[in-house]
Amino acid sequence: MRQSRHVGRTLRETPKDAQTAAHALMLRAGFIQQVSAGVYNYLPLLYRTLTKISQIVREEMERAGAEELLMPALQPRELWEESGRWKRYTAVDGIMFAFKDRRGSTVCLGPTHEEVVTDILRKEISSYKDLPKCVFQIQTKFRDEIRPRFGLIRAREFIMKDAYSFDADEAGLEQSYEAMRQAYHRVCQRIGFRYREVEADPGAIGGSGSSEFMVLADTGEETILFCDRCQYAANQEKAESRLQEYPQDPEPLPMEEVYGKGLIGVEPLAEFLKIPVWKTTKTLIYQADDRFVAVMVRGDCDVNEIKVANYLGCQSLKLATPEQIKELTGAEVGYAGPIGLPAEVRIIADHYVNNRVNFECGANKTDHHNINVNFGRDLPLPEFGDFKIARAGHGCPRCDGVLQETRGIEIGHIFKLGTKYSEAMECVYLDAQGQRRPVVMGCYGIGITRIAAAWIEQHHDDKGIIWGPAIAPYHVHLTPLNLEDDQVRQRAEEVYQRLQDEGIEVLYDDRPLRAGEKFSDADLIGLPIRLTLSKRTVAAGQIEFKERTQPKPDLLDLDTAIARIKEICGLKG
Repeated sequence: MRQSRHVGRTLRETPKDAQTAAHALMLRAGFIQQVSAGVYNYLPLLYRTLTKISQIVREEMERAGAEELLMPALQPRELWEESGRWKRYTAVDGIMFAFKDRRGSTVCLGPTHEEVVTDILRKEISSYKDLPKCVFQIQTKFRDEIRPRFGLIRAREFIMKDAYSFDADEAGLEQSYEAMRQAYHRVCQRIGFRYREVEADPGAIGGSGSSEFMVLADTGEETILFCDRCQYAANQEKAESRLQEYPQDPEPLPMEEVYGKGLIGVEPLAEFLKIPVWKTTKTLIYQADDRFVAVMVRGDCDVNEIKVANYLGCQSLKLATPEQIKELTGAEVGYAGPIGLPAEVRIIADHYVNNRVNFECGANKTDHHNINVNFGRDLPLPEFGDFKIARAGHGCPRCDGVLQETRGIEIGHIFKLGTKYSEAMECVYLDAQGQRRPVVMGCYGIGITRIAAAWIEQHHDDKGIIWGPAIAPYHVHLTPLNLEDDQVRQRAEEVYQRLQDEGIEVLYDDRPLRAGEKFSDADLIGLPIRLTLSKRTVAAGQIEFKERTQPKPDLLDLDTAIARIKEICGLKG
C-alpha cells in the first residue's frame, strides 16, 4: 500500500479525551476515529489487524470443532422474554439498545446471542443423535455502556466472536468447554500475549462456572489475584481468600454499649476501643430487589457485592439510602449493626465474622457501638457465606501460599451455561430411552476489537505502538529518503515490487517528507520491520534494516533482508 493513498492521518499531539495508551496511540496513529461516545470508525490499518485477529480466532474455532454462521444483530423482544433476560438487560443493567420499529414491534440490537442461537438449535435438535453441536460467529455487538471509556476497551459498538456448544449431558459440556478453553489458550499464544486464565463470575450470562482470559497490563480495568505458590488465579469479583485468624478471649464478657462521637471508620474506632481491627464488624444495609439485607464482614474486610447478589439471587443490589438506613436502624449512616434490626431485614455474614469472642458491631444508634458481642447469646447465628473482597496479602484458598495482585484486560470469557436457556426456551431432545431432556449449553466469547487494544496496552513505548508479526497491519514499513533522486526512487519502486512478489505485506511511505517525519510516523504506527533506502545505501547496494523492538539498524543486501523478514514474520520461504 502506498502511504500517499492511505486513509488514516497521523497526529502529532495526543487528543485530550484519550484515557489510556492504546486509546491515545490508536487515535494518533490513524487507526480509529471517534464518531460518538463509545463508537469508532475502524480505519484501514486497524481493519487489517482486526482481519488477522479474526482469522486466528476462526482457525482455532474450527480446529475445536465449531461451525461458523452469522446471526442478525436485530433481535425481537419475544426471544428475550422467553429466556427471562429482557428486564435485566433493559431495566436493571440497562445496557440494551431497545426500540420500536415502524410496525410497533419492540426489538433490540444484540449485546449477545444466547437467545437467538438457542432458537436456531431448538429447531435443529430432536434426538440425542443430533448432538453435540457447536457454532460460532464473528459479528458486531451493541451495549449501551453508561460510561464508555478507554477507546475500544469499553465501547458501545464492538466486534466479538461468540460461540455456543450444545451437548446431551454435563460430561459432554465438560468436553466442549475444555476444547474451547484450549482454543482460547492457542489464540492468546499465537497472538503473543502475556496473559492468565482466571476464575470468573458468570454475571448476567449465567451458568455454573466460567473463566476469563486476561491480558496483563497496568492499565487493565480488572484486578487479578493469583497465588505465589500454586496455579490459583481469579478476578477480584470471584476470588476467594483465607484470612489470618487470631486467638480468642477465654470467655464471653457482658455486652456493653459504648458512646464514641463521630467514630465511623474501623481504624479510629478500634484505637478508641483499644481492640484490634479484626474484632470490629462492618454491617452494611442493602436493598436487594424489593427487600433489605444486612451484610456483615470483619472490620478489616470489605463487602463483595457480586458475591452477595449471587448468593441472594437478586436482579438488583444497591446500598440503602441514608433515609432508608435511618428508618430501618434509627441511626445515621455508619452505625448499623445486626442487633435489633426489623424482622423483615435478612442478615447474612461472611464466614470470618463467626468464631469470634467479644466482637464489636454498630448499635443502631448514632455515635454508639456495642462491644463484647457474641453469637448465640446476644443475637442468633446469621446465614454465613463468602461475602468479602479478596485482596493481595490474604492467604490462598487452595494452598498455604499468599495472594498477589496484578491488573488485566479481559479479552475472552467462557461459560458453562448448563440448562438455563434450554429449559426456559424448550430446547430439548429425546434420549435413548425416549425421555425429553434439556440440552446442556456452553458459550464462549472473545473480543476482536478488545484484542487489538489490549495488544497496544501491553506493547508500546514512548514513540508508539510495537506490533507483533501475527497481527501487525503490514509486515514492513518501507521508508525511502531522498525520493527526489531518480536512483533512489527507482530502487524504492523495485524493492516495493520485490517484497510484494515475495508475499511480504508492505506499507510504502512514498510521501515527499523529511527523514524525521517518516521515522516518527513509522515508530508511531509500529510495524515489525522498517526498511530504509537513501542515496548512501543505494550507492552501496544495501538497505537499512531495523526491527521495531531493536535500538539500532543493520545494513543488509536485499536478499538477506527478505530472508530475515520471512524468518521474523513466520512467512514461508
